[in-house]
Amino acid sequence: MKKPVIAVVSFPGNNCEFESLRAVAQSGMMPLFFRWNDDRAKLEEVDGYFLVGGFSYEDRGRSGMVAGRDPLMDFIAREAEGGKVVIGNCNGAQILVESGLIPLDNGLRMSLARNTRRKNESFEATGFLSEWVWITPSAGKDRCATSDWEGTTGGERSRTMHLPIAHGEGRFVTEDKDLIADLRKNGQLAFSYCDAAGNISEDPIVTPNGSMYAAAGVCNPAGNVVALMPHPERTGNGKPYFDSLRRWIETNGRSKKSVRAGDTEGVLPARKKANGTEIFIATIIVNNEERTVEQTAKKFAPSIRLQQWKYLRTESKAPAELLSDLSVFNANKERAVIRRGGKLFRWDAAKKREEELADTPFAGALLMRKDVPDTGAAGLGRGGESGVCYAVSGIPEGVLRSQPLLEVFCNPHASELSVIS
Repeated sequence: MKKPVIAVVSFPGNNCEFESLRAVAQSGMMPLFFRWNDDRAKLEEVDGYFLVGGFSYEDRGRSGMVAGRDPLMDFIAREAEGGKVVIGNCNGAQILVESGLIPLDNGLRMSLARNTRRKNESFEATGFLSEWVWITPSAGKDRCATSDWEGTTGGERSRTMHLPIAHGEGRFVTEDKDLIADLRKNGQLAFSYCDAAGNISEDPIVTPNGSMYAAAGVCNPAGNVVALMPHPERTGNGKPYFDSLRRWIETNGRSKKSVRAGDTEGVLPARKKANGTEIFIATIIVNNEERTVEQTAKKFAPSIRLQQWKYLRTESKAPAELLSDLSVFNANKERAVIRRGGKLFRWDAAKKREEELADTPFAGALLMRKDVPDTGAAGLGRGGESGVCYAVSGIPEGVLRSQPLLEVFCNPHASELSVIS
């Protein structure tokens, strides 16, 4: 029998190509290394796709945001619609969620948000996690392309697998409560974090990134697209995962899937005027994230221009206190603008004082994105708030309300986007 051919897809910044190629080969398949800008004629005989881990485009904007909107993902979406298998681990999972292929083949319906854990009545950021976890399939063996496996625990066969994780944004979450019910009913929360005995739990010891319902992996309705946060390709423990992929391709053939949704008008609420003091921080040097987000937005609005600002708000701390903290503000590469009582001030870092501005430094509409929960506000005192602002110009307001364009700036399942005056 001809070996299934799996295209191991690499975007700029990915770093798991070697172990991914090895894992595919060790499970009896033929790996084909494919860079995002290679000739697609190479993909004519491909049976499936593997989007690998790493930090595509340095996670600019948010993990998977840029690669998820790359023209290659439109091509892979058509391949998946025809029934070909598409799997993504870690950054690959983030790309699949951002592309809309997970969970329902159309639209941005979930987020792989920043890792958090509940602490009493609030949340705290865990930062980047690099540790070992246990996972188990949450549905039947035939539910998706990679769920027909058994791992090995203490020399005995089991339905658990011990794998490494390495991510800063791995929390499966959605604001769509009806979607959650549907995913659970349909078995699309295909893999869950568990303990060594297979007991699923949202306890931070078991699910360290705060993922809803302890979800470690999600599949699409047909089961031929799978997003998994842990790394089965990095350990021999993960071989059964790829063995399942091979068997699926050899036995299931192709399944018909739905088509992704088209453009719609998004909701862009106006934000109430902020109390206290607001601080906007921009870079003096070239901001690669700003330029990359702008280039991604140009896919939907070719004439758009962006300025990116870090945003802080406080009702109890003086700007001088915050701006003297090097982790907040670096005068060697950044500039700061303060807004208070409707007036704007430039921060003079050398003299450590504010100087009133006659003209606004913001070009066009000013959009504010705040993560939910806002773990960055912890050190800002009473009324603290943190986020990212985009000054958007070069396009009419009607274009700005395009849902695909707004989703470049904000994943609504993990963040809030508003216009600030």
